[in-house]
Amino acid sequence: MSRFIYLHGFASSPSSRKARFFEERFGELGIALEIPDLAEGNFRNLTLTGQLKVMERVCRDQHVSLIGSSMGGYLAALYAARHSEVQKLVLLAPAFSFASRWPETLGEAAMEQWKRTNTLEVFHYSENRVAELGYQLIEDAQQYEPYPDFKQPALIFQGRQDTIVLPGYAVKFAATHPNADLRLVDSDHDLVNVLDEMWRGAEKFLF
Repeated sequence: MSRFIYLHGFASSPSSRKARFFEERFGELGIALEIPDLAEGNFRNLTLTGQLKVMERVCRDQHVSLIGSSMGGYLAALYAARHSEVQKLVLLAPAFSFASRWPETLGEAAMEQWKRTNTLEVFHYSENRVAELGYQLIEDAQQYEPYPDFKQPALIFQGRQDTIVLPGYAVKFAATHPNADLRLVDSDHDLVNVLDEMWRGAEKFLF
């Protein structure tokens, strides 16, 4: 049987509400859900490459199914495109086009300042505080494809009212990937008001 791994989002952690919700639902089925700390306690020096290495250590080239939220969804897609042993993916508001969306959100002036000072202050949701983030996140992310071309079956939940990762990114991906079942839901980026709906879909899809 496939192992199941949950990948948390940006400035989040294994203790996020969605992570714990899915862990509880898996537990009710008597199945373990593994939730690694992708930042390994070093948020300031976060990179996609570093997080993918964490995934490699956790997955150990075994059959796994991945559940990824936001940045974790993008990481799941990147990993699946490079690892055929991944069986299925459940992506929650996946942060496709990760590198290019930062200038769109912050603006060119803020991006230049971040690059010059190597420091951007962001709110860390899990730690409930402002934390510093280095520019290496962007420099590293630019080497990765915006829409990973994985072939495994995927179920994608995307909020229609998402202003962080606009629905158009998931729509664009699904339009060219028949292996992806996109479900647009009435929610924002957090998706917390549709947790039960997502679980019903994920349970049927995964099992």
